[in-house]
Amino acid sequence: MDAELADRIAALEARVAALEGRQDTEPAASPGGLIGYHGELTEPLELSWAIDVTPGPVLGFADGPRVEVLAALSSTARVALVRTLAEKGAQTAPALQEAAELGSPGQLYHHLKALTGAGIVEQDKRGSYRLRPAATIPVLVLLTAASDVAGQLKNLSVRPDRG
Repeated sequence: MDAELADRIAALEARVAALEGRQDTEPAASPGGLIGYHGELTEPLELSWAIDVTPGPVLGFADGPRVEVLAALSSTARVALVRTLAEKGAQTAPALQEAAELGSPGQLYHHLKALTGAGIVEQDKRGSYRLRPAATIPVLVLLTAASDVAGQLKNLSVRPDRG
């Protein structure tokens, strides 16, 4: 099952559970407001993505699928693979192994398995690997948000409004 279908099923299951399980109880408190992100890329792919959601339903989703994505990105080697694919586009296995400074093809395939399993990377018909287009901007947003939390964005000239 692809990641997009799994996400849609998880969202539907959460909505059904909310409708069935909360009819006779007080509604659960959830944060109000709006969470959103957007991005536009021109190289190596032309992509545009925007999403705005209220936090309550997102917090109600099953944790498993999102934890799988976060876990897939929880390795410096995997982030190096994602960074290489984001910067250069589709790459062969030997190019990725070199870029991530991995000692063996086995190490590479171990990391690629986690990234493909989470729906972040896919293999194209030529045998090269690339970021899945629907995951590219969301994954770059995750890396940007992690950089922000880690304090790495503080010296950039463009800063978000922090109210």
